[in-house]
Amino acid sequence: MKLREYLASKAISLCFTAIAAALWGVFAYLTGANAALLWGSIVFFTATVILRHILGFVFAKNRLEKLSRTKDVLSRKYLLGELIPAPYDATEREYFEIMKEISRSAIGAVEDNEREKKEYFDSVEKWIHEIKTPLTACSLICDNGGDVAKLRRELKKADNLTDTVLQYARLRSPEHDTAVTEISAAKIINDAVKSQCELLTAAKIRVEVIGDFTAHTDGKALAFMIKQLIINCAKYCAGCKITITARDGVITFSDNGSGIAAHELPRIFDRGFTGGGKTGTGMGLYIVSQLCERLSVSLDVASRENVGTSFTFTFPEYNENVISVQNGVRQ
Repeated sequence: MKLREYLASKAISLCFTAIAAALWGVFAYLTGANAALLWGSIVFFTATVILRHILGFVFAKNRLEKLSRTKDVLSRKYLLGELIPAPYDATEREYFEIMKEISRSAIGAVEDNEREKKEYFDSVEKWIHEIKTPLTACSLICDNGGDVAKLRRELKKADNLTDTVLQYARLRSPEHDTAVTEISAAKIINDAVKSQCELLTAAKIRVEVIGDFTAHTDGKALAFMIKQLIINCAKYCAGCKITITARDGVITFSDNGSGIAAHELPRIFDRGFTGGGKTGTGMGLYIVSQLCERLSVSLDVASRENVGTSFTFTFPEYNENVISVQNGVRQ
């Protein structure tokens, strides 16, 4: 900052100071004050004002230079707001507190973004390691004569993992990847079951689909959710029976498998949770819960060990807690 710029910022106060000095001179002259006292007081007043502004300029310049040096050595510039010294002026202190609050909000946003980015890359790294297993199995199958059924099963596992990674990536930009249309629940369910026939056959799992209804939702997202539950059953509940019921806006996905421990049940939708002794990325049910939240679909789960697990999806237009307003009339 240059002296000219500093004085320009003080132009209003300097103008009022000059007016005050002139008025004092006129008043002293009209009252017959001693000439020496008159000119002496004006010179003293002017010198005091000049000295005050010179010292103010030096002080402000030193503060700015110190702040600039601090900024230059900071690797994370957004932390500068935490290092700015509090000003002495009351008005500046109000601005300072406001900027401090904004700075802390920005720091929080940056930290959240960095944490989200780290979690994203950690999850993708897990999937990369996970996808190596079916690809290695495919290579071994080909080296040993190529059992077509086994090869298809391992390729389906790799395809499912790839689909999960893509779905997780889409969670970061929902406004571009959500397409709400009118869908048939039974068609989506049957297509999802058919797409996993290799895994279901290998795990000796029977599937029964009952009922149907029409809903307005993202068909691809719903298919992913159903497939994810099927994949989990094929992985952890071999030999069980799956019953999927679609009725009155509610899809119920039930199995008679080993169930989920009561102490683990509240955490199954947490990011990265895999439960006792289970392998995997722990991201499937987390993505399911996030998709339900995006689509305003209510998701509930009930489970008993050695009895089975039931997931219930309730769609918004059928949810009793949702009040729709059409043509100005509540329905």
